[in-house]
Amino acid sequence: MGSSDSSFVIGDSKGQATAVASSNHESPITNDGADSAVSAYLRQHESKPLLRFITCGSVDDGKSTLIGRLLYESKRLFDDQLAALEADSRRHGTQGERIDYALLLDGLAAEREQGITIDVAYRYFDTEKRKFIVADCPGHEQYTRNMATGASTADLAVVLVDARKGLLAQTRRHSYIVSSLLGIRHVVLAVNKMDLVGYDRAVFEQIATGYRALAAQLGIPDVQVIPLSALEGDNLLQRSPNTPWYDGPALLQHLESVEVEDGQARTGLRLPVQWVNRPNQDFRGFAGTIAAGVARPGDPVVVLPSARRSTIAQVLGPDGPLERAGAGQAVTLTLADEIDVSRGDLIAAAGDPPAVADQFAAHVLWMSDAPLLPGRPYWLKIGTRTVAASVSEIKHRVDVNTQEHLAAKRLELNEVGYCNLSLEEPIPFASYAENRTLGGFILIDRQNNDTVAAGTLDFALRRADNVHWQHLDVDKAARARIKGQVPKVLWFTGLSGAGKSTVANLVDKRLHALGYHTFVLDGDNVRHGLNRDLGFTDEDRVENIRRVAEVAKLMTDAGLIVLVSFISPFRAERRMARERFAPGEFVEVFVDVPLEVAEARDVKGLYRKARAGLIPNFTGIDSPYEAPEQPEVHLAADRDDPEAMVAQVLAALDL
Repeated sequence: MGSSDSSFVIGDSKGQATAVASSNHESPITNDGADSAVSAYLRQHESKPLLRFITCGSVDDGKSTLIGRLLYESKRLFDDQLAALEADSRRHGTQGERIDYALLLDGLAAEREQGITIDVAYRYFDTEKRKFIVADCPGHEQYTRNMATGASTADLAVVLVDARKGLLAQTRRHSYIVSSLLGIRHVVLAVNKMDLVGYDRAVFEQIATGYRALAAQLGIPDVQVIPLSALEGDNLLQRSPNTPWYDGPALLQHLESVEVEDGQARTGLRLPVQWVNRPNQDFRGFAGTIAAGVARPGDPVVVLPSARRSTIAQVLGPDGPLERAGAGQAVTLTLADEIDVSRGDLIAAAGDPPAVADQFAAHVLWMSDAPLLPGRPYWLKIGTRTVAASVSEIKHRVDVNTQEHLAAKRLELNEVGYCNLSLEEPIPFASYAENRTLGGFILIDRQNNDTVAAGTLDFALRRADNVHWQHLDVDKAARARIKGQVPKVLWFTGLSGAGKSTVANLVDKRLHALGYHTFVLDGDNVRHGLNRDLGFTDEDRVENIRRVAEVAKLMTDAGLIVLVSFISPFRAERRMARERFAPGEFVEVFVDVPLEVAEARDVKGLYRKARAGLIPNFTGIDSPYEAPEQPEVHLAADRDDPEAMVAQVLAALDL
């Protein structure tokens, strides 16, 4: 054990206590009195307030060194950890013969080799006054997504700047994310490496003045600016004699004393159901972590979004029944009535339920190399619930350096936008400022399950309250019955020149001759009217297919057989179109030809113009075509004659 005068607990990245040390290192704990002392210490430890904070800023500002030095100086390391740190410092040589405190946080081999932070590193420690979980976040712009992940659970942000460089673009980006996007209200600006500028007060004051102006612009209510040297230990645990002109607290003193408000106490019970606990036929409970409020036996509750009501019969913790449970506790609730409750539902106080909606205004941080395109379908995961969703509109993109609102049709990697979200079904929610669990979400790519965005809900769009489904007595089944047919949509997809329109026209003629009621939606024809305002960018292609899918859906509701002939190059949009229809209604017909065959058939001269650069974003040339993976009908249009292809399509219809 390193020399220490006080007891402490140090833990792993999950915040689990792994060891307890006493100030008397020579005397092992072997008697009842010592056991009582340990029990008393543990009870005291449990009652300490917890502060979650992050360190962020630009690359090489000293974030990992700051936390490593803080742990070292506060005697939070065991002898074996110190020995490993000294050995690693000699091996990697980043600080010459001195200890490299950053190695305590940079655990990946790539981090140690490059001397940078890539992933978020979590550490747990405590003092006599408080427990801490700190997330050391990467500074590189390409790892902004990792930084946002670490900040999503924090109460305070320590933003580092290099005193030699001042405020940089990444400093502003991180400050915007932690405040405007993630709602962190307490920020410490740590002006690091003051030793390299001779502890110059003028340098510090200039940086402090600039950041306070930025904080006012971002609406950060609490900012503490501290001059320090993480490498030398100045102003970490106590005020340094090297900065006699600074009369504020040291970093650890501020972290121990800052008061963080509990926003979860402002509302009634909020319990997102994570699991339906059914060990036998005599017990049915609903397990989850309370996001806000208090649960007590006998309290009236409402289950959302179904709006079914009941009362709490029991509140069960890990050790049995509880009289009450509050925010942050994992519990199982049983209800007095047998009502339908599933994973993703919300059990809420009946007298103070949250709102339910399916359209929202939200801030979105895009975290994928592929851009965000409005209209493209994603999975939205909020709390324990996952629903289909899309960004219906990008209201503006935010310049994180100036906070200026810029027009945008897409979001690129690490960009932040203010967007309208449209969900396939309503969800209970709260604004992120009110409750992080009910207001924070991620977007998931539906093809590869990658997390592509993180976001925060702002408010429900009022239009959602004004639009309702109107009941119609004559439904799709009645309209199809009078026509004597089963509604279908035949979705013809393929390269330009593959023969989609030709085959669709022949199928339409054959069906019409057989007495079926049909209609053809052809890509070129639709662009003369409904979609005449759209171009051929990726964003416009997504909207093109969305509109056509909605029209085709209305036509099948009218009982028609609809033939859609569009290039529709992206799998995501074809999947979106398919999901508009009932099982078995959507028949994907892939009209397949090699690119060279399509070019040889270029009766419109489009490929020639695209090759010459006269038509940008042309599918197959400078915009990709994603071939169907499992189409219902696969036509080899370079080998089969048109009549043979028509026969294949009709056979698939089973008319």
